[in-house]
Amino acid sequence: MSRTLPERGPAGYRRDMDRGNALGEFLGARRALVSPATVGLPEDGTRRVPGLRREEVALLAGVSTDYYVRLEQGRERHPSQQVLEGLACALRLDEDAAAHLYRIGLPAQLAMAPVTTAVAAPLRQLLDQMHAVPAFVVGPGQDVLAANALAEVLYRAFARFDNLLRMIFLDPHAREFYADWDQAARVAVRNLRASTAVPDQRTEQIVGALTVRSPAFASLWARYEVRPRTQEDKHFHHPDIGEIRLHFEKLTIASAPGQHLSVYTAEPGSAAADGLALLTSLAADRVTNADVGSAG
Repeated sequence: MSRTLPERGPAGYRRDMDRGNALGEFLGARRALVSPATVGLPEDGTRRVPGLRREEVALLAGVSTDYYVRLEQGRERHPSQQVLEGLACALRLDEDAAAHLYRIGLPAQLAMAPVTTAVAAPLRQLLDQMHAVPAFVVGPGQDVLAANALAEVLYRAFARFDNLLRMIFLDPHAREFYADWDQAARVAVRNLRASTAVPDQRTEQIVGALTVRSPAFASLWARYEVRPRTQEDKHFHHPDIGEIRLHFEKLTIASAPGQHLSVYTAEPGSAAADGLALLTSLAADRVTNADVGSAG
């Protein structure tokens, strides 16, 4: 599939993905999200910035203010496991965000991740044999690398079924397709952020392009919220079948680092199952028409 997102935006976009200060960027962003009241500190009404002050985070984490400042500024790059645990507690990080903190806080784990965008022939055959459910392979930066006919029909109203993030943030149809676009956007960005602890070039390109072209993406990306997406219920408005609610599962492809299989299913006997049956009929008609056209 073609990619039309620019490979690189202005030089400044790479700031928050600079591996030299990924930890400091994350700490600063998450510090701004914690209210003093949340950690039992008084609201004194004189704060110039939202969230906690650096000295307050240092106190809560059990480190000196100078040491914490050096962490945020990137002048200290080797915190201990104990320090990271203290920071996770001070910043009230949930399990996913804390795991992200530990990964970016350990320099030995920041090597560029090996990825592949080639979809193996057996996997393509598997997709083609999945006739009852939409399924597609997603690669680095949320590129859609391959899809079965049912997935193509599910997303048919988008200008291109090529990159899930581009589709959400840059394609006007997204706000009609997703019943709750705001939630879909938040989930997508949190999931992308979770993948950046171990970076890859394509993800950096996508972040750069969307930061420049989508204020909504840039705003969500700056929040540094982290939550990998493994399963969830999705609510769509499809132009042919109307409202449909499907269950999403993300399946890791062990033989292809950086790739996963996305699958949508429906409860048997439900309205969603009826919707999938209709989509299956539409997909079959599409394949038949394509065969007739090629034969002519």
